Amino acid sequence: MSSAKRALISGATSGIGLEISKKLISLGYIVYGVGRDFSKCNFKEESFVKIELDLKEPKTIEKSIPKEIDFDLLVNAVGVGIFEPFEEINPKKIDEIISINLTSSLIITNLLLRGLKRQKGYIFNITSIEATKSSKFSALYSATKSAIRAFSHSLFEEVRKSGVKVVSINPDMTKTPFFDTLKFQCSEDSECYINPKEIANFIEFALSSDFVVTDITIRPQKFGIVKKSQ
Repeated sequence: MSSAKRALISGATSGIGLEISKKLISLGYIVYGVGRDFSKCNFKEESFVKIELDLKEPKTIEKSIPKEIDFDLLVNAVGVGIFEPFEEINPKKIDEIISINLTSSLIITNLLLRGLKRQKGYIFNITSIEATKSSKFSALYSATKSAIRAFSHSLFEEVRKSGVKVVSINPDMTKTPFFDTLKFQCSEDSECYINPKEIANFIEFALSSDFVVTDITIRPQKFGIVKKSQ
């Protein structure tokens, strides 16, 4: 059996999750990437194992996640955004956003935690700047990402004696397909957004450190968003 370390990453079809996948593969990991649709993901690598799974359907997660593997690293990077007046959001959409942004990450972590403890592994939870502040029209999204951040902090206290490291990464505006379905996007000024490769670089730094950075907020130097034409 290969002695390579193994990582599982949700939201691996694009954006932050895909960049972290590429980084870990460059570091010698076998990456199991979880995503709903890999048809537009052109990344092909022998060490990239694709798991097609719709994370808004929690009942299917336990059947699809390879629980028999003791993973060395878990990255919960999945996330979808909604920024609308809360009273205008359909209750079915509320349930869907909570399932994708919160419930799926809790279930995956639950399924893999015993193996991660045996490996003294890492858990990286990608939250958002919205988990650290209050913003207009972000109530639902902020609720899910704040919950993941709180979960990260509490879980670290629970598992730190076993050697598991739990890290909450709270990125500000990051240039990814996250904004494709939204009414706004990052400014084209490179000082107004984060390149997802930089988040992957932080994970490489964390893996090489003798200490645990349990919580980090990554921000661009400037603030700038652009409203899309309707």
